[in-house]
Amino acid sequence: MTRETLQKNTIIGFVASILLAVVKLAAGIVGHSTALIADAVESFADTLGSLLVWQALRVSSKPADQDHPWGYGKAEAVASLLVGGMLVAAALFITVQSIHEILIPHQAPESWTLGVLITVVFVKEVLFRVVMKGADEYASDAAKADAWHHRSDAITSLAALAGVTVAIWGPRWFGIPALVAADEAAAILASGVILLTASHLIRPALRELLDATSHDQANRIREVAASVDGVRLVEKVLVRKSGNGFHADMHLQVDPELTIRIAHSLAGKVKATLLQQVPGLVGVLIHIEPFESAGEE
Repeated sequence: MTRETLQKNTIIGFVASILLAVVKLAAGIVGHSTALIADAVESFADTLGSLLVWQALRVSSKPADQDHPWGYGKAEAVASLLVGGMLVAAALFITVQSIHEILIPHQAPESWTLGVLITVVFVKEVLFRVVMKGADEYASDAAKADAWHHRSDAITSLAALAGVTVAIWGPRWFGIPALVAADEAAAILASGVILLTASHLIRPALRELLDATSHDQANRIREVAASVDGVRLVEKVLVRKSGNGFHADMHLQVDPELTIRIAHSLAGKVKATLLQQVPGLVGVLIHIEPFESAGEE
């Protein structure tokens, strides 16, 4: 799996989302389904999200330069944050619109809209699995955000399918006209799912942008560094994530009698060992200090 494949998957998802959103919007308007219209709005948000993710992947693949010595990896976190924000906005819009429709008497959706929703659910679930497979292989948060877009769209379409089914057949089967509002109730339920999805995207993006440390990665780095012959103590390890890689800053204590040349060589050995044995580690900065026993301190 390469970054070019991730970008290809994102483009495919982008085109599919546009087509499905247009179909759902048209079907919702003609078929008198609020849930389908709300689902189309969420799909348009997904489409814009896919565009942001594709751009983030393109930017993050740029090599480090003089102005950006740590690379452009955080572009993916920015995209994830924006996508999460758009999902929140879409969920709020769906909720407000659905409540408005509940208060206004209206007819039940057309029965043929069920076929549209079944097709959408199937296509979106397939897109989710394809994009998520690539995201997991490349450890890309932005691609994962794009994949969850498709899953959230499938969930909202599934909820819309249930709501439209009740809205169409409920009044006829049970003689309760108020069941026509199941269409809007399904849309409100789906908006809650969208908010949960948005929170899963926003939290890791904020952690990365705020340089929150990765404790698991730091512990692994500490263990590997301590195993290198000549390292007396691993005093400090700071790890931050950028894109699909991690950068580590660490303080190592070594024998105070070592010359600068030998200590520098030892630091290079530790760095090479870490880059080889710690998956996802792309940069290491090592500060060497003289080892002091508890008595000397």
